[in-house]
Order: sequence, then C-alpha cells, then structure tokens
Amino acid sequence: MRVTVVGGGIAGLTCALSLHAAGFAPRVYEAARKVEAVGVGINLLPHAVRELAELGLEQELAAVALPPHRLTYRDWTGGTVWEETLGRATGYRWPQYSVHRGRLQLLLLAAVRERLGPDAVRTGLLFQGFEQDADGVRARFLDRASGRPAVDTADVLIGADGIDSSVRRLLYPDEGPPNGNGVHMWRAVAPHPRVLDGRTIVVAGGTPGAKFIAYPIGDSTTPAADTLVNWVLEVRHGPDGPPPGGPGRRVPAAEARAALSSWHLPWIDVAALAERSPAILEYPMTDRDPLPRWSFGRVTLLGDAAHPMFPMGMNGGSQSVVDSRVLAWCLARDNDPVAALDRYDRMRRPTVNAIVLANRQLGPEETIARAEALPGPLPPGEAERISARYKRLTGATVSQVNTHPSWTVRDHSRSGAAPAS
Repeated sequence: MRVTVVGGGIAGLTCALSLHAAGFAPRVYEAARKVEAVGVGINLLPHAVRELAELGLEQELAAVALPPHRLTYRDWTGGTVWEETLGRATGYRWPQYSVHRGRLQLLLLAAVRERLGPDAVRTGLLFQGFEQDADGVRARFLDRASGRPAVDTADVLIGADGIDSSVRRLLYPDEGPPNGNGVHMWRAVAPHPRVLDGRTIVVAGGTPGAKFIAYPIGDSTTPAADTLVNWVLEVRHGPDGPPPGGPGRRVPAAEARAALSSWHLPWIDVAALAERSPAILEYPMTDRDPLPRWSFGRVTLLGDAAHPMFPMGMNGGSQSVVDSRVLAWCLARDNDPVAALDRYDRMRRPTVNAIVLANRQLGPEETIARAEALPGPLPPGEAERISARYKRLTGATVSQVNTHPSWTVRDHSRSGAAPAS
C-alpha cells in the first residue's frame, strides 16, 4: 500500500515512522524548504512516550529531553495550590518528557531518513490539492524552488499539516479560520538558574489570560549552572484586539518585563527571563470545532489537522503520536484502505473530539481557576478528582498506559481485536 503524508512536523514524521514499523514505505511532503530546529518547548506525556519507545526511540529521546518529576499549580505570589508527581514517579512504566520542539522534530527527521531513506521526506513542496477515485488518490504539489507542479499517486493520503491544514480546508471548505478565546501566549526559552528542584513544571495564576508557565527543557552541566527554561505568559487583549503583527509577532523585552511585573514568584526571576530570551513570540490561543468525520474515502486527517486544541493538559502533541500508531495499526490490518481509514476515524475521533471540548473547559487547569475564584483552599480531594477525570478521558491513567495491548504490528495478519485506546 502506497501512503503519502502531507506535513513534515512532529505528527507527520511520527506517522511516517509508525507506518514504516507496520511494513509500509510512506513518502512525506513538507512545504518548508528546510526542516530546522525552531520553536519552543513541548511536553510528551507517558502515553506518547510509550509509543515512541515502541518505535525504538527511547534512547534518542532520553538524550535530548528532560523527565519532569512534578507538576505544581501556584497562585500569583508563588504559593502552592496543588501538586502531583509525574512519569515514573507516579508509577508509569515510561517517563514524561519536556523537550525543545525543534530538537524533537530533528530527532524524528533523522530517524525517518535513516529507516526509510534520505529521500523519504521531500521538502519545499507546497500541497495544492488532490483527486481520488476507486484506484487511488492523486496529490498535487508546487515545487517552491522551481515553480513547477509535482504529482504523487498513492493509495492513501494523510493530512498532517497542522491547525491551518490545506487538506482539511479541501474537506471542509466552509469551515473558516480557527476559533480564538481572546488569549495570546508569549512564548520563549531562556537560560535561567534551576526553578525549584530543576525537574518541575510550574503553572501559576488562574484562568486563561492570567497564567504563567515555566519548565526546563535543557539540563545544566552543574547544579549551579543555568538551565534552558521554556516559559509562557498568557495575556488577554482588550476589545480593540491584539496588537499589530499577527501570529508570531516579536514581543520587545521591555513590553514583556512590564507584563511580568505583576507576578511575584520568589523562586524565579521573571524579569531576567524576559531579558535573556533571544526571541519572545506572541501566538493566539486557538482551536477548531470537533469534526463529524476525519476520513473521506482514501483521505484522512491526523494530529493538529484533525483536532487542534487549546493547550490545557499538555495533550495536543501526545494525542498526535497516538493517532499515528493507531492509523498504522488500522492500515496494516485491512487490505481495503477506505475501510482502514474509516476504522481509524471511528477509533480515534470520538475520544479526541471529547478532549478538544474538555480543554475549552480548562481541562486539568480547572484546578487553579477554581482556586483563584475561592476565598480559601480547594475542598479536600477536588484537585485529585479533576486530574483523575482528565486522565481517564485522555487515556492517560497509570493503568491505561501501562496495561493496554501494544499498537505495534507484529505481523500483517488481518485478525485480532484492537487494543484499548
């Protein structure tokens, strides 16, 4: 079966590796002329780390990522609202990882090229459209270097091209732009002394638009040396809308210092973070409405192209990894690609659609929003209930992650029940 993947980001590259492990030789098409280590931090939860480990990337991940041991919710003054352990400290068989998004993407790219060949990822090719019939799907691209058209014919086309997916736009031409909630995120990385124990994810504040997040993504060589800290400040713009410049606007350090001046966190120097950040970029917090279908004949969606979500609970990238594994499992178990894509759709879409809606209700960060609204501490057990409910929804409890059957394709037999997702 021939498979074409549109998009060479984390979702598309993980999809290619999953398909290769299931016995396929996919081709990946990326619009950027060169894949570079850009971006800021991302968290991979244990349910995603398990899937990447089963793809043989455990050692590579450990070499570029840090395993946080604790998540702490704090108020504006740094006081503790609630904490929980993470990864192996909680009983998972796999760690949670914090990693620079660009380093993760290059790790995946290197693995794809090593396993599938140097030409498996074709860059500088902008997706233009597709046609499908009973015999296959024909994808059209524009070569950005030459200006010439290019065509790829396959049995399956996978749109893994992000929140502004061109594949999704063809499937849903009347959808319009992403949904915003009025919150913009100022995102950056900066060298800074260890925050707390150096292995903690900090989420401080309350409701969206009034939060500060920090966690390490690069280790220091000695306890006294600076580490690389990923930080996010959420700001809510007034009725006149966001400042000019659009997504990716570069925020001046002075503007960032002024916005951070109201934060009083004794264990982190927020002014120094602003000064030491090579670039502070502003992005709107957006998602899209859940779709009634991902798969249309021989074409389907994956990752942010299928289910972009507000960044609550650190789940967007992790769910994309699981998408990839389930999709490969489905394609390996059905000679009919249309039936396989329909099966993938039915297995993944209801769960992830529910996560998109849960994230609109703040997901696990409902804990600090409630704490901010109360005059005193949270009722006993309330934070634990919120956290447990979200983990069950996302398939991320210790029991779910540790015990569900593997999505690894041991052979190409067409029988067997699906692992619990």
